[in-house]
Amino acid sequence: MKRLLLSLAATTALASPAMAEMLELEKDELTFGFIKLTDMAPLAVAYEQGYFLDEGLFVTLEAQANWKVLLDGVIDGQLDGAHMLAGQPLAATIGYGTEAHIVTPFSMDLNGNGITVSNEIWEEMKPNIPVMEDGRPQHPISAEALAPVVDKYKSEGKPFNMGMVFPVSTHNYELRYWLAAGGLHPGFYSPDNVTGQIGADVFLSVTPPPQMPATLEADTIYGYCVGEPWNQQAVFKGIGVPVITDYELWKNNPEKVFGITAEFAEEYPNTTLAVTKALIRAAMWLDENDNANRPEAVEILSRPEYVGADYDVIANSMTGTFEYEKGDKREVPDFNVFFRYNATYPFYSDAVWYLTQMRRWGQIAEAKPDSWYDEVAKSVYKPEIYLDAARMLVDEGLADEADFPWDSDGYKAPTQPEDIIDGIAYDGSTPNAYLESLSIGLKGDQKIVGSDVQG
Repeated sequence: MKRLLLSLAATTALASPAMAEMLELEKDELTFGFIKLTDMAPLAVAYEQGYFLDEGLFVTLEAQANWKVLLDGVIDGQLDGAHMLAGQPLAATIGYGTEAHIVTPFSMDLNGNGITVSNEIWEEMKPNIPVMEDGRPQHPISAEALAPVVDKYKSEGKPFNMGMVFPVSTHNYELRYWLAAGGLHPGFYSPDNVTGQIGADVFLSVTPPPQMPATLEADTIYGYCVGEPWNQQAVFKGIGVPVITDYELWKNNPEKVFGITAEFAEEYPNTTLAVTKALIRAAMWLDENDNANRPEAVEILSRPEYVGADYDVIANSMTGTFEYEKGDKREVPDFNVFFRYNATYPFYSDAVWYLTQMRRWGQIAEAKPDSWYDEVAKSVYKPEIYLDAARMLVDEGLADEADFPWDSDGYKAPTQPEDIIDGIAYDGSTPNAYLESLSIGLKGDQKIVGSDVQG
């Protein structure tokens, strides 16, 4: 019945403007994977609004158990593509963990994550946090407020455990960034020790996103970094307090990507273009008219086949607000960005940032020249595919010429110091200079030998 309905919808769509110049698709039946997070929204919207069908694509969306299962599914062909951690295509391509050449023609969003601590840890942090005139905590909150708590646990012989979703996730790198900016060491990786806990003050471990609140409630971890709705879920359940959003950590930072194998892109170039067109349209819909469509998007995401969290939990962040302590709801209109600020363009400089964090914490064991970062970024991020898809949408009257960075060299202007929690600017064109500017982490020719930094 579902296939029949899809076929009827496709027939109905034949008269639509998007079908006027239909690409000759090499493959039209596709299965895409995702994790139950609000930033999978472009996939759900492209499906529910009929944008995939407009392109002649019959798509099935399948939730995956965790990020490794999702990546393996794309590599072995069970999935044609997926909502991915931005670090996954990069790590796979350079052979960190699973080795495979994964590419992305589309960045799915900016921002969207938070760092949450348990109620107990929050109460211990609060005396170290400045307050505003109305008595509420002053944001952004530095990890300096957590440092005395960690020291106390250390003096009592208790490890301070926190969760992140995957070793090459934005969440791992954002949590590490926040901790290091506050003087806390999150630990190194080495070829012989992939726990990431060498020399750590705070011990980070992997927990799948939907399981974060339950793991916090069980006191297995004292805090975590995750995407929505799993920070707001902790607030609704009364078990934790988000202390910082990634928008406050690094304004308009890159988040997920849509990943496919390089072989898929080469074998099915028109299909890849068609998928990218549908996803661009979905992102535009999510942000148009000052987020006017977000309530409808929240309803879609709340369905069990997508994120499956309560409408109010998802709406708490998706509609332009964010709740910290219970009742402390603040305006954060750009907490989730899907199209504004060229959010969907796969910038090389975004890829380079992830690679610098891999190097910073030892996942890339040896020093690399700046040219290496550029080469890897260009082998994974594919703005040329994105711009071809965007050009087609403009020609079809479905997108505005002014909304795309046609003349970009793939590198954003440097992020200014005031837009990053530690006040250190980021310039993707000079990765080694950037690494040198960070007080905690590997730089130059340093490497981890045993439990020591050498070089």
